Amino acid sequence: MRTATRLRPRTKAPEERRDELMNAAQRLFLEQGVATTTIEQITMGADVAKGTFYLHFSSKEDLLGALRERFAQALLSNVQTAVARQPHDDWPAKLASWAGACVTGYLDSIRLHDAVFYESRPPTREGLIDNDVIDDLAALLQAGLTAQAWSIDDPRFMAVFLFTGLHSAVDHAFTKEKRVNRSRLAQKVEQLYFRAVGLTAE
Repeated sequence: MRTATRLRPRTKAPEERRDELMNAAQRLFLEQGVATTTIEQITMGADVAKGTFYLHFSSKEDLLGALRERFAQALLSNVQTAVARQPHDDWPAKLASWAGACVTGYLDSIRLHDAVFYESRPPTREGLIDNDVIDDLAALLQAGLTAQAWSIDDPRFMAVFLFTGLHSAVDHAFTKEKRVNRSRLAQKVEQLYFRAVGLTAE
């Protein structure tokens, strides 16, 4: 009688292994903090050999950098989706959607944000003023300026000002309020964005 041959599991794609390591790290960082989480715990959580970690990341800090990038891209994707839903020539709606989606996205993932951006090291000045989310807002402001939807002198400067203000406003609400009123916070930020570019809030 022939013995059934066990099929060996297929080797996972490198991208899938990388995602599994990042997911395991993210879960552990949220559960026990960044500083106390070891590479061995991450590989155990991803069910891979420790050597596999170094095929994808040079260090825990390198993995943190990847998580920061993934966080920013997820936030940016949600913001861009919200803006894309607005009519092509409705610039106030686009700006309001950008601000509202950014407020909501930040609040939805604020624990992860704090873990990957703040727990391991202080944020750099470059990171605060030079990132993909600010680039996207600057592009929106430039496009609206070209369409004569608002009047501003320097779209890039204004994008840095508006984004960092939004970031701080969300931090303030999260820290000071027992329960953040999301719609009220988003509305207040949207109104400030309108005033900054010379629009009248309806």
